[in-house]
Amino acid sequence: MTFTLIRRPPTITSSFFLATKQIPKSISPSISVRSFHIKPSPNTFFTSRPTPKSTPTLSKSRHVLQQSFRRTYMQEPVVQRPDARSATQRLLYGAGIFGGTLVAINLLFNRETREDGGMPTYERGYLNETFLTTGLGIGIIGIAARTLHHSGWSYRLMATNPWLVVGVSLAASIGSMYGTFATSPDNYIQKYALWTVFNVTQAAVLSPLMFLQPALLARAGLYTVGLMGSIAFVGATAKQEKYLYLGGPLLAGVAVVALSGLAPLVLPATAARTLLWTENIWLYGGLAVFGGFTLYDVQKVLHHARLAERGIVRRDAVNESISLELDFLNIFIRLVQILGMRSNNNRR
Repeated sequence: MTFTLIRRPPTITSSFFLATKQIPKSISPSISVRSFHIKPSPNTFFTSRPTPKSTPTLSKSRHVLQQSFRRTYMQEPVVQRPDARSATQRLLYGAGIFGGTLVAINLLFNRETREDGGMPTYERGYLNETFLTTGLGIGIIGIAARTLHHSGWSYRLMATNPWLVVGVSLAASIGSMYGTFATSPDNYIQKYALWTVFNVTQAAVLSPLMFLQPALLARAGLYTVGLMGSIAFVGATAKQEKYLYLGGPLLAGVAVVALSGLAPLVLPATAARTLLWTENIWLYGGLAVFGGFTLYDVQKVLHHARLAERGIVRRDAVNESISLELDFLNIFIRLVQILGMRSNNNRR
């Protein structure tokens, strides 16, 4: 476009001279004298129009080019490029948190270790099978949640009545969970089918978390794995049946946490202080309760392994994994919310 505008005035001038050459000689002198030796009037066609129009057009096109070049130049430094040093610092920071948590929990809760010289082979195999099944279930939940989110399920879920969502999700989760518990390990097709339904149900409820940043979800997942790994190590190496007495107190604690989570659906928005307290109970109290449940569930798995070795109960790693999956999901959700609140405070 710029080159066309620059080349247009010479084209008009050359056309003018070509036209004067083709006029007869009897008429051409008068025209030439009138065109070049007389001061042009404001209404003259050939002399008044090209000059005023060409100059602003050229200046405007030059200004557009300069502005476009300046805009591109100014936007280039705004792009934030990943810094390898900051990524390494974050990695070291996460490793330090994991190691510090492991040492602190081990010193506080694992002063009395096992007296049988280590974990027997049968218990170790049963515990490893339970952890493997738990990891598989968490993977199914993550993949199903992402698939449902991309299909538009999250939008429809958030537009639904919250009481309906709570009721249907609880019915589906509890029904599939107890169906899995009641199915014999020999009927593995039905058992794994019900277990898959349970995982997909959890994914359907957790799919709106995919609206958050992937980096935030990855950090929360890493912290959850580190926290649960530390607590599971303590439970596996602690004295036999040391923490099985925590079942009753933890059940009472989870009831309080569940009621505090339902408080926003019942209390009015004007009770700001009460809602703040219930949110803190749901977040930090739930984090402590489900951390204790992780410790209790790991020792319960080892206790069931000893009973299964004696033939008293059936060996069933799927049933054991459901409890650990629920512990993982509840800790993960609370860490996501805590990290999200901190990131919002840092932006302000």
